[in-house]
Amino acid sequence: MLLLAIVPLAAEPFNIEVAKANERAGWEMVPSILGRINPPTIPSQTFNIIDYGGKGDGTMDHRQIIAEMIDQAAQRGGGQIVFPEGDYLVDGPIHLKSNIELHLEKGSRIFFSDHAESYLPAVKVRWEGTVCYNYSPLIYGIGLKNIAITGEGIIDGNAVNWSKTWRKKQKPDKAVLRQMGNDRIPEEQRVFANGFLDLNGDGQDDGYGDGQAHYLRPTLLQLYECENILIEGVTFRDSPFWTVHPVFSKNITIRNLTVLGSVLNDDGIDPDSCEDVLIEGCTIQTRDDAISIKAGRDQDAWDRLPSRYIIVRNNRLLSGVNAFCIGSEMSGGVEYVFAEKNTIANGKHALNFKCNLDRGGQVQHVYLRDFEIESCKDAMFIFRMDYHGYRGNHYPTKFNDFYISNIRCASVKKTAIEIVGVADEPISRVFFYTDHDRVWRNSN
Repeated sequence: MLLLAIVPLAAEPFNIEVAKANERAGWEMVPSILGRINPPTIPSQTFNIIDYGGKGDGTMDHRQIIAEMIDQAAQRGGGQIVFPEGDYLVDGPIHLKSNIELHLEKGSRIFFSDHAESYLPAVKVRWEGTVCYNYSPLIYGIGLKNIAITGEGIIDGNAVNWSKTWRKKQKPDKAVLRQMGNDRIPEEQRVFANGFLDLNGDGQDDGYGDGQAHYLRPTLLQLYECENILIEGVTFRDSPFWTVHPVFSKNITIRNLTVLGSVLNDDGIDPDSCEDVLIEGCTIQTRDDAISIKAGRDQDAWDRLPSRYIIVRNNRLLSGVNAFCIGSEMSGGVEYVFAEKNTIANGKHALNFKCNLDRGGQVQHVYLRDFEIESCKDAMFIFRMDYHGYRGNHYPTKFNDFYISNIRCASVKKTAIEIVGVADEPISRVFFYTDHDRVWRNSN
């Protein structure tokens, strides 16, 4: 058995048996967590888009038809919105309702326009860790129960213009939003999109919009304050920003997805202040993070929900930057994350825990085991306390109780393990070991 432990200088004497007992106790929590994660039950009635006038010809706009189908299904208690083989253009967002399933049959593709004005009015989102009002995500739901997106089809974000053109323009808006979060400006005053927000329905701006164009890109899928979610089987590709992004949600199953990105900030799956989450069997090939556990940014997240009880297993992660990470937006806290039997190839970092001194918060009780890492360019395992976007505060994040076992890595070009804390908040109780009697091998 090979064992490496990192403990603060003032810690009690290190004890191998205690560490191993703590690891075992952690993994023994997994069955009870899985027992709480149950896919939603969607009413069996189906609504086929062809029966409602859809053509799937790649040119007809299906936005209004889909909205009417969702309304009718919701009025009848819910059901499955079915997309048979074909190409379905949607000029604007799909807004879900409770008890609705989008089902994409094999050979079907939903693809979205990049007309910014079609994604108005602004809706409440969490944008890169800070709550605000912005353009609608391409698929969006808020305050819903029992939501599913399933099938063998493709959901295409058509991201080239959003990602390449808007990303160059968004820096001023990003700086303003982060300062709003820092200063805890009320949410309804954080108005982006087209600079107009009318929450009381009187047709007039509520008083905080500036009437100007803003350039914060929408995510492909964001489910905000939702419960009982299943996302299974489909292929997501070319998101304008983060791809699959549940926020303040719980009881989430994400299974057997393929996520394909093309430009930076195209994270694959980002559970954000979520509870009871299972991510399994996915193949994620993105330019940015493949899977990142998040919990909000800086002061805006300190009084909000953490991410906790998250299981990540049997995924193949092919990222240009980080394969599996926590952060950098993690200020609400992250705890009880269990990741096992994932395969990683390429990218700069395999396992990355990242923050900066603006963040605060705490990351603890993280359990990683049985990873197969084919290659990584910079580091296999890294704690990074100096992530970019630092605004000059001093709120060091607490990192403690990490248990890492049986991580097999064939090639690291620079640094295998890099752990750097800060003097007044040492990283503590990080345990590495290899148990040769229980080394997992990828069966593929």
